[in-house]
Parts: sequence; structure tokens; C-alpha cells
Amino acid sequence: MLNHPSSPTQFLLSLLLLVCGWNTAACSLGEGRKIWQQPKPDPIIEGQSFLQDTFPSGFLWGSGTSAFQTEGAWDQEGKGPSIWDHFTNSTVSGNLVKETANVASDSYTRWEEDVEALEYLGARSYSFSLSWPRLFPDGNARGQPNTAAVQHYSRLIERLLEKEIEPIVTLHHWDLPQVLQERYGGWKNDTLVGLFEEYAAFCFHTFGSRVRYWLTMNNPYLVAVQGYGTGVHAPGETGGPVGSLIVAHNLIRAHAKAWHTYNTHYRAAQKGKVSIVLGSHWVEPQRGQATTANVELCQQSIEAVLGWFANPIFGDGDYPVSLKIKHGGLLPTFSPEERLWVQTTADFFALSFGPNNLRMGQGLVQYGQTVTPDLRRVLGWIKLEYGDPMVLVTEGSWFSEASVGKEDTVAIYLMKRFINQVLQAIKFDGVQVFGYSAWSLVDGFEWNYGFTVRRGLFYIDFSKPNRPRTPKTTAQYYRRVVTDNGFPSFETSREIRGRFPCKFHWGIADSTLQVHFYPFSPQFTDPHLYSWNLTGDGSLRPVPGVKIHTRRAQCTDYLAIQSHLRLFASTGASHYRFALNWSLILPQGDLSNVNTEALRYYRCVLTELKKLDLEAVVILYYPTHRASNLGLPGQLHASGGWLNYSTVEAFQEYAALCYKQLGSWVPYWITVNEPNRLADIYSSGKEKHQAAHNLLLAHAKAWRLYEREHSSQQRALVSLALHADWAKPANPFLDSHKAAAQRFLLFELGRFLDPLLGTRYEEKHSKGDYPQEMKAYLEERARVMGLPESPLPSFTETEREELRGTLSFIALNHFTTRLVSPYPYTQTNFQQTDHGCLILSDPTWPSSSMGQAVVPWGLRKILNWVSQRYGGALPIIVTASGVDDPAPVDDKLRQHFLRSYLQEAFKAHQLDGVNLQGFYVWKLQDQHAPQFGLFTTTHHQSKAKASIAVYKEIITHGGFPEDNTMQTCRLNELHGPCSVCAWMFENKAVLVFGGSILLTGVMLAALVIFFIITKRNQTRGRGRGVNRRRRREGVPVCLCPPVKC
Repeated sequence: MLNHPSSPTQFLLSLLLLVCGWNTAACSLGEGRKIWQQPKPDPIIEGQSFLQDTFPSGFLWGSGTSAFQTEGAWDQEGKGPSIWDHFTNSTVSGNLVKETANVASDSYTRWEEDVEALEYLGARSYSFSLSWPRLFPDGNARGQPNTAAVQHYSRLIERLLEKEIEPIVTLHHWDLPQVLQERYGGWKNDTLVGLFEEYAAFCFHTFGSRVRYWLTMNNPYLVAVQGYGTGVHAPGETGGPVGSLIVAHNLIRAHAKAWHTYNTHYRAAQKGKVSIVLGSHWVEPQRGQATTANVELCQQSIEAVLGWFANPIFGDGDYPVSLKIKHGGLLPTFSPEERLWVQTTADFFALSFGPNNLRMGQGLVQYGQTVTPDLRRVLGWIKLEYGDPMVLVTEGSWFSEASVGKEDTVAIYLMKRFINQVLQAIKFDGVQVFGYSAWSLVDGFEWNYGFTVRRGLFYIDFSKPNRPRTPKTTAQYYRRVVTDNGFPSFETSREIRGRFPCKFHWGIADSTLQVHFYPFSPQFTDPHLYSWNLTGDGSLRPVPGVKIHTRRAQCTDYLAIQSHLRLFASTGASHYRFALNWSLILPQGDLSNVNTEALRYYRCVLTELKKLDLEAVVILYYPTHRASNLGLPGQLHASGGWLNYSTVEAFQEYAALCYKQLGSWVPYWITVNEPNRLADIYSSGKEKHQAAHNLLLAHAKAWRLYEREHSSQQRALVSLALHADWAKPANPFLDSHKAAAQRFLLFELGRFLDPLLGTRYEEKHSKGDYPQEMKAYLEERARVMGLPESPLPSFTETEREELRGTLSFIALNHFTTRLVSPYPYTQTNFQQTDHGCLILSDPTWPSSSMGQAVVPWGLRKILNWVSQRYGGALPIIVTASGVDDPAPVDDKLRQHFLRSYLQEAFKAHQLDGVNLQGFYVWKLQDQHAPQFGLFTTTHHQSKAKASIAVYKEIITHGGFPEDNTMQTCRLNELHGPCSVCAWMFENKAVLVFGGSILLTGVMLAALVIFFIITKRNQTRGRGRGVNRRRRREGVPVCLCPPVKC
């Protein structure tokens, strides 16, 4: 039994704690369960996915290492062996560890280079551990220390302070002196509690005047479980749960004793703080359902790791009830006095969050729980469970495979995610985090993984004796974060106000329009005459022998068209993009069999649109891998599809038919939708390029045909639509990634646009061909792979001439942004991608249920790239853009998508001068489950989703005006300025009133005139009657003038 201070008050508190142990429901202080009951942060709310903000002033940015992993010099200058030295240099580990840390990073010798590395980062703190066996080879701190070791650590601390870097010193990071393991059985023996206290007291006394932050030990959970339970770590004992529970108990008591020693003897003079580093994973409930049972399982999972050690120290001084129930009598107990004595023995909460604990957490999940690397949620749980302590994240990082080397791209994004989660915890959740240590400073020996994985910010070539430190790209990224004190917002992220031009297309895009041949009523196709209710049963019976003439169904008779266009018109959009079905119109692929009924149906759609004063954008060919034969007529697909030049000729014939039959009602044609995606369907690189080649030729021929035979009368614009996601270099610090992103865009867009438009940088004679950079890359790639020639076909001079200028506008379908990196030549996958690029995604970007990243600024980027490469003469139209949202009606993600993407489109137009003339939302209606549609399926009564109101509001306002007024200039801009019209519009009330008065006056005048004429006619009629009577009676009538007398 340890000797602890005692008093009557403490005894009463002990009894209270004992009672609370039996009645946890009444006395529990922790509220960590609430974290799962609260709604998860909504990624579409600003900052919840990624917060653009800075950390509090004075935030303690740092990095760290541990002695055994980096120091090396395992048997030099008086150092004794540790349990890890013995574990790696003997057969104890079996086949678990085949490498040693005898030299490791050689930080014992090259510590000055480590300090320089910290200076490079701009770090304000350095977390490192003291080597117990280096200071005391026999483990006994009552004896004389190793002078060389004391001098080494003193020099390191002094240099750090000279550089204004705060030392954060860990007393014990797993490297227990081997002699204590052999003599006492290591941490299984409570003798080590006292020995550790003596070692801690020596360190406090020797170094404490220069150290403000002490950590007694690092992640005792892994020591107890993997060191003494499973044997994966040193000392390699496999004592199972019993061994782990005893070791954990002694580690907690050793920590508490060291804290009390500092508190009693050193705190007043040194004014430092002492804590213990505890590791944790994070877990979410099954399918995200926060039922009481699921929440309890999650709580138990965290208590089994973090709560095991945190509850005695930061909680009620005892183990969590869930551990008591799980382990029963195997779990050691704290006496009432010990519980008081252990409780609150930490001045702040030190958290380790990295791969080691997350790996272990996988074995603790049950009933469908999910382990996730969510540092923000862990920090929130700590605040709720342990009363809002100050928190230092002492280890936040991930790992990379050793083969990754210095270009650790994925690690950048995991670091970005972890650090931003800390920022969110501070700003949104009020967690008091005062520092973050990126682990680790340099590559080192990664315990049971040896040197096969790396976690350092600085790369070390372990094959070189001098162990040079080279900053990885994560070091460059962390340096930027430290310099910026987080993630400050930039001017480009702010919204701007104003309107799009009146000629702007507010559109909705659909795929191939479904054709429903039958009208909604049989009266137009049934020749019978019916009698009703002859027998009193209300039935219709045909009249025998009577036939009536039927008429063809009129366009207004098609219920499908009417209901479909009513939905569209209700959105307020002005343009409707849809596709024709090539294989339906020409089932054989040629004019030998023309489906006139299908053409008639499409004509009805177009004429009904015209009646509604809406405009159509019609796609001739809409390929998709979901459609049979890739949307081609069967015979064309069977004959090779787009690998066969005959399909090019067949497409021209099909286009000519559509132009002739439908062109009068179509102001915009798109020949092929997303030929760049269609080409990807083909298996080999050569086939991909040949298909793309023929698609380009087919488009050019269709464009030339329209220009030659129809343009003068129909005056439509013709283009093709390309899938156009933005490509961002995955690693902004590497030129190879910048080149890969540019190459990706050239293969995606330049391959099609360069032959048609050339670039603004090319000479006129070089237009009509593929990008030079693309051609050079494929030629070099063919050489490296030992191929005889480039897989890219060549255009003849005639074809080049035919291709030049065959675009009336640039149509882009944009949905998201991709992170692009080059494929290493060593990977076999390199042969599978003709552009040699690997596609990644940033985990801090909000994403949809189908994994589409929502990155609004990417739209502005791609619009600028296209505008700058091809000039601003041709208008650009975004002919499809949208996101899937599983919400049946309140589609918040889509609402956010529309507002943010249209805002970026407006910035491109307003600030960057991009000639943007339209934006089309994908798409009108869901077909099955809720996805991209603005309306639900017909099975769900075609209900309007909330995003329609958002889109309609933006359309009504013409964008984002300051005053939120309606846009009224559409007709004026379309038909030119009209001062009289403007005056009439401004004075319409006066005009209406004046017109009414004028009309009233005219009507009154007409009545008066009518009355006068009528009276005059009546008077004349009476006079003529008198004269006629007189003539009949023989009365003479004197017509002579009177004679004057």
C-alpha cells in the first residue's frame, strides 16, 4: 500500500466515491455520450467541412520525437540497454521485428540538425523524450546519473530555448531499462511505481528550471496491451488481459506519484505543468443511427481505450463501469484513498491521435460500428466527458510507406484534415486546445513496423551513415500552416454581388428524352362508337356495325410531353437540354428504316417548348455505358462502333436527317455529349485514341454540313459538349504534379478543343491538330514502354482543314475537381492510363453520398483555363452541372451546390472576363431513388425539391444583386436598347390610366355621334313623308323663291 496523505475530510470523500461506484447513474460526471446524440456537423454549412480561419494567438505549433525511435547510439557513452534494444537485438520478438534501432536517425549525435529542422518549420515547441536507460543504465535514479546523458539533454534544452522553442519533455516513451524488466518483471511489478517516481524527481530537479511542460509517459494503453498483453511490442510478453490490466494499473499509479512529486516539491519554484499522453481512436455508431444502444456501444469502445486511463485521472478517480463489468474481478481496484489521490493528477489533457491507436481500435468495434480518424469528435468527447480541460495534441499524424520517400502527398491531406479538425473543435465546439505537435519531426524506427513505414516530416536515408535530413512535402505544407497560423481566408473566397447578362441561359439538362408513343386517351386511335349505361351498370358498349374515322394524335394529346414540360416550365428556367435517341430514330443505322413516329414525337416536344417561349438545346448523340451498344444503332456497334470510320459517315447522315426534320425549332445543337468519357470506355490506349479521333471527325462533318445547308435559314449554333472537371496538382510543392495536372487537362479537353479551335498561342497553320505537349508525351511514353510508335492517330491535311473552327460555342459539363498526381513508372497501372495520371480526392472537401466532391472554386478555375487557352471570342456554356443528394425533398447539399457554383460562375464572368453565357442544372427529375433530380420520380408524384426554389430565386434576380430585386432587362438586352420602351415601362401606371380615359372618351364621342346621326335621320324621314302625302293629295307645291312686295 502506498503512503498517501490522509485526513477526516478525505475519508468522507472516499466514502462518497465508494457509494458513487455503486450508483454511477446518480454520480456520473461524464457527458461524453452526448457527442453521438448531437447531429454530426453538416459539411455543407460553411466551415463544417473545412474551416478557413486562424488559430488563437500564441498557439503552440510544434513537432516531436521519441528517444528510442530516433537517438540511436544504443550502446554508446554509457547508455544501458532498454527493453526495446533487447527486443530488437534478440530472438524475443520472433519474426515480428527484423530490424534494429541501434543507429536509427542518429539524433543523439545529430541533435543540432534536428533543431535546424524545427527552425525550418517555424515550430514554437519540441516534444522529445528522455531515455531512462541512457540517464540511468541500471534504472536506479538513487544512484549517479550518466553524466554524458545529462549533458546531452541539457545542451538540447539550452539550444531550444536559445531558438525560442518550448521544450515539452516526456519522461518515459516505452524504453524501460532492460535491467528493471529482468529484475522485477517490468511494469507488472508495482515496485516500478516507486522507481519511476525517483527517476521523475531527478528529471524535475535537473532540468525543471528550463522546462515548463512535462509528460510523464506516452500512450500507456499500447504499453499495457501490446507490450504485456499481445507481445507485439517490447518486452514481448503475452499475458493477455490479466497482464495488461495489472500493467495499466501500475502505470496510472506511477504517473500519479510523479505528478504529486512535482506538485509538492517543484511546482512553486518551476511553475511548470505535468500531464500524461493518452491515445485514442474514434468510433461512430452503426449506420450513423444514434440509438441509445448504439451510443452505449460507442461509449464503451472509447472507454475501453481512452477512458481506461483518463477516467481515473480526469474523471472520478476510478475505472469506467463498462470495464468493471467486462473484466470483473480481473480488474485491479483503487482504494477510496487512492481514487482521491489519482484523481486530477494532470494539469492539462495531452492527446495522441494517430495510426497506432486507430489500428487497435479496429479490434474494439462491434455491431457495425465504424472506426474513423475524426480528431474533432475525440476532442469534443474529451470536453464533454472530463469538464472542458486544456488540451495539447502531442501526436497528430499518419504514416506513409517507406517507398513514398520525400513526396508524401497523401500525408499532406491527412495532416490538413487533422489540423483543421482541431481548428473546428476550437472555433465551433469551444474545446480549449492550446497546441499541436505534428508527429514526427524526422523518420525513425516505427516499433514493430521497423523502417517499413515513415512518419517523419523530414526524410532520412537510413542507408547513408550521415543520416541527412531532407524536408518532405509534408514539412513544406506544415511550415506554411505554421506561418499562416492556420488557414486564413482569402479575398477570392468572398461573395460578390451583381447580375448575369440578360441573354444568359438559365437551363436544365437531361439525358436522352424518353419517347412515349401513345397519347393519353384512346379516343384518337379507337374507331368504335360506344353507347353508355344501356343496361344501367354504367358500362360502355360498342355499337355493332358502326365505325368512325380516327385522327392522328396531336402534340397536345401526349400527356407525357405536357406533364414533363409543365415540370420544366415551373422551374423558371429558359433553356432545356435533352438528347435524341439515335438508335430509335435509325434502328438500322441508315436511312433504310426511319422511325417517323419518333421524329414526330421529338417535333412535338420542340413545338410545345416553343409555345411556352422556351428554347431547346438538342444533343444528337448521347453515349453512355449503361445503354446497350453505347447508344449506337446495333449494326453500327456490331461493325466496330467508333473504331470504324463508317460510323463517322453514318453519323453525318443521321445529323442531316435531324437538321432537316427538327432544325426549324432548335436554336442550339450539340453533336456528341462527352466524347472524352466515351473514349475512356474502350479498353486499350490505341482504341481510346482511335475512338476519340473518329468522334472528332464525326463532329466536324456534322458541323460543316449544318453550316453548308442549314445555317443560313435556321441560324442555330452547333457544338460538342465535353466533360470538364478541374484538375488541381495533388502536391502543390512538386513540379511533376503540376505537369500531371496540366497533362490531364490536355487529354481531357485539349485533345478535342485544340484540333477544333487551336490555341491563342499557336500559329494559324498549326491549328487543326492535337496539342503538341500531348503528342510529345505519348511519343516518349511509347519509347519508354518499347512500343513501335505513338498510339495517337494523325489527321490528314484535308481533315485538319475540315476540323478548324468547327465550334459555334464551347460547351462544358462540370461537376467536381480532381487532385492529380503522376503515376510512378514502377506501377503496372501506368499502362492503364494514357495520360499517366493518378486521381485523388481531398478528404477535407465536402462530398455527396456517391462520393462527388463539392468544390465550387473548381468551376471558376476550369472556365478561366479554357478562356485563357482558347481566347474569349467564343461563348462558353456550362451545359450540365449538379450533385446527387439522397434527401427526398429538402436537398440541402444541392441547394448549397447551386448557390456556390453559380457564385463562382458569376466571379468568372464578372471578375475574370470569361465569356460565360449559360449554366444548366443536371437534371430535371429522378428516375428511381433520389439522386440528381430537381423533382422526385413520377412514383412519388413528381414533387418539387427545395433546390428548385433556390434556383428559381437566382433566375428571378438574374444572379446575386445587392437589392434582391427582379431582373427586368431581358427583353431590352435581347432586342437592343429602347428608350421609348424604358419610358413606357417606368410610367406604365400613368399609361394605363390615360389609356382608360382615352378609350372612355372615344366611346362617349362615338355614342354622341351615333345619337346625332340617328336623330337627323329620323327628322329627315318625317319630312319626306309629308311631301309624299301632299303629292298624293294634289296640293301644289311652290318651289319658287318668294316674291318681295
